[in-house]
Amino acid sequence: MNAPGVQAGHGEHGRRDAAAAAAAAAGTRLDPWFSAYADRAHGMRASEVRSLFAVANRPEVVSLAGGMPNIEGLPLDFLSEMTAKLLRERGSKALQYGGGQGEEELREQIVEVMRYDHIHAHPDDVVVTTGSQQALDLVAEIFLDPGDVVVAEAPSYVGALGVFRAYEADVVHVPMDDDGLVPDLLDATLTELKKAGRPVKLLYTVPNYHNPAGVTLSEERRPRIVEICRRHHVLILEDNPYGLLGFDADPMPALQSYDAEGVVYLGSFSKTFAPGYRVGWALAPHAVREKLVLASEAAILSPTMMGQLSIATYLSSYDWYSQVKNYRAMYRERRDAMLSALSEFLPEASWTVPEGGFYTWVTLPSGLDAQAMLPRAVTNLVAYVSGTAFFADGQGHGNMRLSFCYPTPERIREGVRRLADVVRDEAELVQMFGTGPHPHPPRPGDSVDFPSPDQV
Repeated sequence: MNAPGVQAGHGEHGRRDAAAAAAAAAGTRLDPWFSAYADRAHGMRASEVRSLFAVANRPEVVSLAGGMPNIEGLPLDFLSEMTAKLLRERGSKALQYGGGQGEEELREQIVEVMRYDHIHAHPDDVVVTTGSQQALDLVAEIFLDPGDVVVAEAPSYVGALGVFRAYEADVVHVPMDDDGLVPDLLDATLTELKKAGRPVKLLYTVPNYHNPAGVTLSEERRPRIVEICRRHHVLILEDNPYGLLGFDADPMPALQSYDAEGVVYLGSFSKTFAPGYRVGWALAPHAVREKLVLASEAAILSPTMMGQLSIATYLSSYDWYSQVKNYRAMYRERRDAMLSALSEFLPEASWTVPEGGFYTWVTLPSGLDAQAMLPRAVTNLVAYVSGTAFFADGQGHGNMRLSFCYPTPERIREGVRRLADVVRDEAELVQMFGTGPHPHPPRPGDSVDFPSPDQV
């Protein structure tokens, strides 16, 4: 992966002001409340992943784009009976407001779940959230002022980049390799930023089965990453939704296990159970925990009681870890189908070999632009996510994220075959025209024009 420079754009406000002035001069009134929005609202834009859903979810399209877990293996009969019993016996509590920190019985079980990551915590330091995405937002809210710097892996989770953008932070990327975040480059980046008078507030990292890169931070590097951040006084935001989904091994020690005071750890039941309950959590140092609770109460009053009690009942009355092992086997089979199809149909590309999780990161042959190619891929009834979605600084045009979690192995194979046809057609155009059919690649943040449903 290419090493980005230690840069962060400062031109966003200028471009926004210029656009606003141009709209006002032209008398444009498409939105009568345009001038009333907070500054941060003008920086909002649609996620490239979400923008794909309307087209990619059509049954004739093989979607290698979304990160939806396959929940068909869930014990639905058990869950329906469990839910009915919960409503009969505890319905008055399940359907009522709860505390802002989350139910103690669930927090106690979350502590037990985290033991698989070698974390020894207390339920008092757990905050239940509406998925780990809300936990990301809460951490950003209490730590980030406009212009603050967040260091993140290159590439990085698109949902986190959206949160940091919403709080007007500057994201600086640090490269990864097959063993995850590179410690020496992290150290050099933090040193250079400090010399430039731009101290870093957070390191955001997905150490296990990375989204989107598919790689895992090696056990040897973990204490080194923690030591570097401790020395630079940078709080680590450790996002771990996939940690239990290793194909051949149990989780390595979480970064939090090396320094409980230097890490905010985020977890979720969306990948190991079901995303529809929308239950995640944050484990934070005590003082940070207090602020997270206050911020959460201000935003949502309390997390879903029905979701919390449902998950607490499931964890206490079902062999949930055996269910996780079933998921591992299913996703391993789909990973194998993906890698086999790439080897057969697209050998001119390269890709990561994930040891767990949902994704592989593909590097296209030189000269191809994944973002420019995407509309033609969808026309050819296959979808992926362009690598540009996973960078804050314009990188990623030569990459794509392919997801193997949801389609069957047969659909994965067919999707990669269709994708290979698109890549070869694109390569021929590039060879014919030199710079390809898109001599001016889209800028970061530009929308992608997808074919309408009747064109698909």
